[in-house]
Amino acid sequence: MEAVISAVLGEIVSRAISIVAEKWREQTTAEEDLQRLRQLLLRISTVVEEAEGRRVENRVMVRHISTMKEQMFRGYYLLDTFRCKERKIDHDEVRRFSFAQSKFNPAKRFCRLVSNTQIESPLIGRESIKELKQAALVLESMVVDMKEFVMLLMSYPRIYRQPCATYLFLDKCMFGRQMEREQAISFLLQAEPPGYGNFGVLPIVGPGLVGKSTLVEHVCCDERVRNHFSLILLYSGNDLKDETASTFRDHCVIKHQSIASGEERLLVVIELLNDVDEGAWKRLLHTSKRYMAHGSKIIITGRSEKMARVGTTEAIKLKCLSKEAYWHFFKMLVFGSTDPMEHPKLTSIAMELALEMRGSFISANCVAVLLRGNLSAWFWCRVLRQVREFTRKNTLAFGQYPEDHMSRYAWSIAKTHQGSVDRNLFLLRDSYQKGPTAGGEVPRITLVDLLSRSSSGMPPKFEVLGWRSLIPPFYIYTTDCEFVRHKSTTTT
Repeated sequence: MEAVISAVLGEIVSRAISIVAEKWREQTTAEEDLQRLRQLLLRISTVVEEAEGRRVENRVMVRHISTMKEQMFRGYYLLDTFRCKERKIDHDEVRRFSFAQSKFNPAKRFCRLVSNTQIESPLIGRESIKELKQAALVLESMVVDMKEFVMLLMSYPRIYRQPCATYLFLDKCMFGRQMEREQAISFLLQAEPPGYGNFGVLPIVGPGLVGKSTLVEHVCCDERVRNHFSLILLYSGNDLKDETASTFRDHCVIKHQSIASGEERLLVVIELLNDVDEGAWKRLLHTSKRYMAHGSKIIITGRSEKMARVGTTEAIKLKCLSKEAYWHFFKMLVFGSTDPMEHPKLTSIAMELALEMRGSFISANCVAVLLRGNLSAWFWCRVLRQVREFTRKNTLAFGQYPEDHMSRYAWSIAKTHQGSVDRNLFLLRDSYQKGPTAGGEVPRITLVDLLSRSSSGMPPKFEVLGWRSLIPPFYIYTTDCEFVRHKSTTTT
């Protein structure tokens, strides 16, 4: 009986302390919350960096690390947003570049915080401070159990690589897909139930240019996967309607081959642009049983969510990064090792740009190249205005913003003269994704050149290099370009 009473009293005291602590936190100022958030982010970042340096195979641990990263990105996003309130932009600059017109401007949401406690707009101010407190509380709850988590983390083997700052290898590694990568590897290494012709099928679905091929390539390059399968084949095509067992095998590319494993397990990767035809899929599975040994696996990727129905396990559905994670990615590309808060005005413009680009990796890399070449707020505002025009006019022209982030029209930011006829409007017709070993020459003119340089001397129609990926599978993205002559009416 005494033990029960003691437990009840302990619970009451614990709840009372929690209530008092919560009331105290509600009375803290914005500056105190920001300081607490900085300290928590330092601790969380250290653990996340350590976790990314270890080969964690437990799915629960991987999911927990992914949650920590999401909250870390959210915390840094809020921190950068609050610190951007100190930027100073004169009224002429705002009027000229329409910087203040976007209702999505993250810095604008918090710029009304003129001091730690003085708020011009009670509604916006209270919501902003509430969001800040909530982010700090979530991180604080994670830090409470950090000791036990770190002890578990240390039991996993370290991934050996050359020490390197994040900003140096960010553009040469896969960003934000670690949980999906481990999920796919776990499926591939999982034993199949005994029986003839039993092999698993993992669908990976998502919109164009979201990173499906990159995810699969990193999975196939993992040592565990390569040691498990004797042969890895890749098939790329529009669909499977015209394929037979023999033609399918002939159209496959060998990604990896090993005789050291001693078994004939196969991994077949099928990348489709269109939806999978059920009849063709059933025929392929029936004939595949003849040459695919027990334990073989199939990964099939595509844009249609209907493809999930052909899987023997839950599909991996890739989406664009959250705005907080995408901001972290874009910030590292643009500022590198430089502290963004050394340039609060540029940081505020960059945050606005990150929202406008809607999670596109190609846009992030192209715009980052433009911005790094000119650290002028005037130039960055100019880029921001053009990106907004790019989004708005294409949405008006085609009814909606294209999911593959490759809109049809684009505008050069090269300087034009008022009243002159200049070919600074161009039409992007068709885009192509090619592997590094594909035949044909790579276009010399890049999309960055087209956006930032004069169009004089260029032919009416030509092919443009959109982006050359620096990470596996090292795809090259090109698009057909055609100039549209129009009369310039503004001076930029």
